[in-house]
Amino acid sequence: ELFIGKYGVTVIFLLSGLSLKLADLKNAAANMKLNGMIQLITFGAWPFLVGLPLTRGIETFFPHLLPKPLLEGLLILTCLPTTINMCILLTSASGGNVATALCNTVISNLAGIFLTPMLLLRFFGKSIELPFFELVTKLCSKVLLPVAVGQALRATPMKDFYSKHTKFFKRLQEMVLLGIVWNAFCNAFTKGLGLDLSHAIALLIMLPLLHLGSLFTLFSVFRSKLMNTTPGEAVAATFCGAHKTLAFGLPLINTIFEGNPNLASYCAPIMLMHPLQLVIGSLIVPHFTKFTEDKSE
Repeated sequence: ELFIGKYGVTVIFLLSGLSLKLADLKNAAANMKLNGMIQLITFGAWPFLVGLPLTRGIETFFPHLLPKPLLEGLLILTCLPTTINMCILLTSASGGNVATALCNTVISNLAGIFLTPMLLLRFFGKSIELPFFELVTKLCSKVLLPVAVGQALRATPMKDFYSKHTKFFKRLQEMVLLGIVWNAFCNAFTKGLGLDLSHAIALLIMLPLLHLGSLFTLFSVFRSKLMNTTPGEAVAATFCGAHKTLAFGLPLINTIFEGNPNLASYCAPIMLMHPLQLVIGSLIVPHFTKFTEDKSE
């Protein structure tokens, strides 16, 4: 648990940097159509086409299902950027385009420093001040630095060693993923969420359905002829567009709503969604793997 918690994410991004060709990263960054679509879904479709209709619909037609603070927590969830380590892990395990996933997770989390507070200001009308430098530093140290080190190692004999033992390193990534899933569940349920049982059950039914719906909807969109993507790009885009981050979201929510009596309710949806995303993503990996393998043959 200590190793996974402290070094798991670093190991994943180090291996991602080691496995990726610089040309692949450049090509992924240059695909403005796909990258723009993913960010539009993350910061446009999620809050305005999912968050607002969902919370207002529940408030109107099922007023006793969830209290207002939890509905506001659901709306906050839809305003967050995508996950970083989870998208990379699941894309890699599915045989997807890791370069596309890496580019879009970095873009999303950098953009989220500005766009998420703007969305929350739009919905909640609260003046927001964020530790901008601290967030950028954290992103660079946990993501960009390990990737850069991995890229540097490609100029050494380590590149050939990685190529000869690809199966071992892929299995290592899968083991780290399982460890992160376990940690996420343990942390979510040992710390407690401060929810009534009925509200917790409602969220545990609603959130998996929401996530599964987003995965299959986005997969249909990104694999369509209109998007003109490769199978690997479609898988990466689906994971990036469907996920919401706990690592970025929790500190941001705590910063923005510090002292608010509803803070626990605002945090509860993303704390539940995080382990659910990991479990559902892990279960859906074989389906996406079959898709990428069938298309490549």
